[in-house]
Amino acid sequence: MPHSARTAHRSPVRAARRLAVVVPLVCSLAALVSCSKQEEALTTPCGVVVDGSGSAAAAKQGFDSEAKLKDSFGEFLTSQKCGTVDFAPITRSSRSSSCRQQQVDLDPPHDAGTDQKAQRARALQDAAVAALAELKCARGQNGSDVWGALARIGEGVPHDGGAAKLLVVSDFDQSDPEFVLSHQDLTTKDKRAKVIDSLVKQRGLPGIKGMDVFPVGLGMQYSAKPSEADDFESFWVEALEGRAQAHVDTQYKR
Repeated sequence: MPHSARTAHRSPVRAARRLAVVVPLVCSLAALVSCSKQEEALTTPCGVVVDGSGSAAAAKQGFDSEAKLKDSFGEFLTSQKCGTVDFAPITRSSRSSSCRQQQVDLDPPHDAGTDQKAQRARALQDAAVAALAELKCARGQNGSDVWGALARIGEGVPHDGGAAKLLVVSDFDQSDPEFVLSHQDLTTKDKRAKVIDSLVKQRGLPGIKGMDVFPVGLGMQYSAKPSEADDFESFWVEALEGRAQAHVDTQYKR
C-alpha cells in the first residue's frame, strides 16, 4: 500500500525523535567515539614553595603565609595550566627537611567517558590539601632557608615539559643558622653582588634556570621602609634572574 503524503511527512519527525533518544544512550555508554568534549591538555610542570618561618605567622608582624597560600594557590594552578605540582617547604634547613608531599597530577589519565572537569576539580582539591599539609609541617621546623627551598623545588619539578612555573609564598627573609640576609648590606648593586657571591659560594645555585618564579609576600617585612624594600627586592631579582637565570614575575604578589 502506498504511503499517504501525511505519513510521509511524519516519518522524518519520528526518525528525529528516535535519534534524540538513541544519541544520549550512545554517549552514556561511551562507545567507540566519545560524545563528551575533551578538555585541553594541561602540560605545565609547576612547583609551590611554602614558608613555615616565624615571620609567616598570622600575627601583626607576620605576613600570614596560610592566607596568602589560600588566596593565590588555586588561581596560580589554573591560570598557569599546571599539569603537575610539586611541593617544597621553607624551614631552617629546607633542602634536608623531612616535610614531604607527593607530586599531584592535575590532569589525570582518563577515557572517553570521564568527566574531566570533575576529575580535575578533585585533583585541585588534593593539591590544596597537600600544600596546607606541607605548610603545617614546615611550621613545626621553623627557620627561613629560602635559597635551600628553591634548590629543592628545582630538583623536584620535572624539566622535560614546558618552562616550569614556581609559586613561592614567602617574605624571602633568608635566615638560617649559617646565613642571615638582614645582617648584609644591600644598599648598592655592587654590595648586593658581593652578598650573592657569598651565598652562591656557600650553597651553589638552585637548579631553576629558565623557570618562572612568582613570589607572594616578597619584602612585606619592609612595608614601612620603602627604601629598604626596594634594595631587598632588587637583591632577589638580581640573585634569581642575574645568577640563577630564572625569571621573576610579580603577577601573584599580595
